[in-house]
Amino acid sequence: MKRNWQKRVKDIEALAGIYQRYPINPTYKPRLSKPWQPESIWKLFYRQHQAFNFSKSCKEDVHIFALEKEGQKKDIAFGQRIYLVTTHSELWFYYQMHRQSLMHCYEVIPEGSVCHLYFDLEFNKQMNPGRDGKQMVTKLIQYVCQKLEERYKIKCSVKDVLNLDSSTGEKFSRHLIFHLPNAVFKNNIHVGNCITTILQPMITVLENKCSGKDSLSFSNKDSVSTPGKRKDIEDGSENVCSKSHKTTGWETSENGNVDADLSFLIVKGRDGFDQSFVDLAVYTKNRNFRLYKSSKLGKNTSFEVAEDNQFIPKPQKNISKEE
Repeated sequence: MKRNWQKRVKDIEALAGIYQRYPINPTYKPRLSKPWQPESIWKLFYRQHQAFNFSKSCKEDVHIFALEKEGQKKDIAFGQRIYLVTTHSELWFYYQMHRQSLMHCYEVIPEGSVCHLYFDLEFNKQMNPGRDGKQMVTKLIQYVCQKLEERYKIKCSVKDVLNLDSSTGEKFSRHLIFHLPNAVFKNNIHVGNCITTILQPMITVLENKCSGKDSLSFSNKDSVSTPGKRKDIEDGSENVCSKSHKTTGWETSENGNVDADLSFLIVKGRDGFDQSFVDLAVYTKNRNFRLYKSSKLGKNTSFEVAEDNQFIPKPQKNISKEE
């Protein structure tokens, strides 16, 4: 009896020593199924500023996403957006399995954060019969790549551009995301300023057609940030937007395939008036940008990889090609 008791005491002391060397975590933190995936963070907020405040307190690399809800709950109106804070890994983990609850998802581009060059393109097919959307996209990419090399010495091609398609029978719709080699823009305001500058010939044509209205005015002090060098390239040129603007050499493509005035980017809106194929209003602070495989609330068409997409992401460890 005494021996058994002594043995039990020794076993307990040995177990206590193990727990002292390898203490139990005071709080349980669930993880995803793979050991390399981050700790689970999945927090919902009704206000965007609350999501930002929470994300700043997180040690993990979290991001903010906006979810459009159908208003099934009493405290959520139809179309109201709620804000999710999570990691890319955890979002994708649930995104591919729970399509019904996450089918209207947008990435929030935080004010002041670095971002890729991106475009939102669309036109009404009925108002623009005969227009070849694919060809317009090809010419735009070609033109933008030329300007990026001229302005920033950055070489890129259609193979660096993720091309997402959300077109329907009524509307041609694309999102383009430029994955520039070792370079990103300082923020999306700078992206908008850059795009406004390089598309100035088209803007001038639209201004001249709307001569009775106030002229458009934009700043072009855009900058590009290069990871590694972390150097901002400031554009010190003067504001090129004015009604007295004249065509200069930089507006004409060397290969001659792009119209000098970029008139191929001018389309008819639903009201019959001329407008830009490129939406210039998507470069605002905290912009919500719809995700791959997500649709707008009340719509069934999601963004998918376009047939003419040539971008192939570089393989990364433990990350699938689609993710």
